[in-house]
Parts: sequence; structure tokens; C-alpha cells
Amino acid sequence: MARPRFTPGTARRAIVVAKILVPVLAPFAIRAAGYARHQWDAARARRLGVALDQLPAMSGRGTTLYARLSQLAISLHELAERRPQEAPFVQQADGRLDDLSAVMRAAELMPSNRRWAAHKAISHELDMLEAELLRRLGVSRPR
Repeated sequence: MARPRFTPGTARRAIVVAKILVPVLAPFAIRAAGYARHQWDAARARRLGVALDQLPAMSGRGTTLYARLSQLAISLHELAERRPQEAPFVQQADGRLDDLSAVMRAAELMPSNRRWAAHKAISHELDMLEAELLRRLGVSRPR
């Protein structure tokens, strides 16, 4: 006859071993989980093209659009620094980006079909602003 594998004695031994190992291994498990989360966030930030510290501001369904808005704003300010004569365009585009940011925040609360339409319209506006920025920088647009 086969002996049962799980007996009160084996259960007691398992509890004793767990009492010893859990306090020793828990800090390593917590540190590993934190490292994995950091790597996940870093990869997401790289994929979006933003700095890691900007990632918390880019949440929701329009994350890629938030990233585009952010990067376009940075590019516009660089244009203003390099070419002061472009200041009127930069001011106009900054105002447009502020409007688009407000629309992005409002779109988060919309039903999915309206949100999708709003995101598509925002993406189109960003495409036009990016094309104008490239034109002003003298970069030909790929076909």
C-alpha cells in the first residue's frame, strides 16, 4: 500500500520552511518586480518617443497622440530658438496644440465611436502641423 504524500508532518515541515524562506526571499522578489516594472515603463517610453519622466502624463486611450503633441511642442520651441523670424508661426501652432490638448482630455470621456472620430481629427491636425514644421525647416516630406 502506498503512503499518502501529504500528511500532518509534511504540512508542518512545509510551514516551517516557508516561515524561514519567505522573509529571506520576499525582498528579492519585490526588487525583481520593481526592476521588471521599470524595464516595462522604459520600453513603453522608448516606443512612444518620450522621456521616462513624461510617461505618467501620457495615459489613456490617446497615449500616442499625447506623445505626438508633446514632441511637436518641443520641436516648435526649438524652431523658435533657432529661427526667431518663425515666432508668429510658433505662437499660432502653440495655441493650436493647446486646443488639441484640451480636445484630447475631453475625448477621454467620450463614447468609443466619438472618441475614435476625435482622435482621427486630432491626428489629421497634427499631420498638418508636422508637415508645416518640416516645410519651414526645409525638410522634404516623404511620399
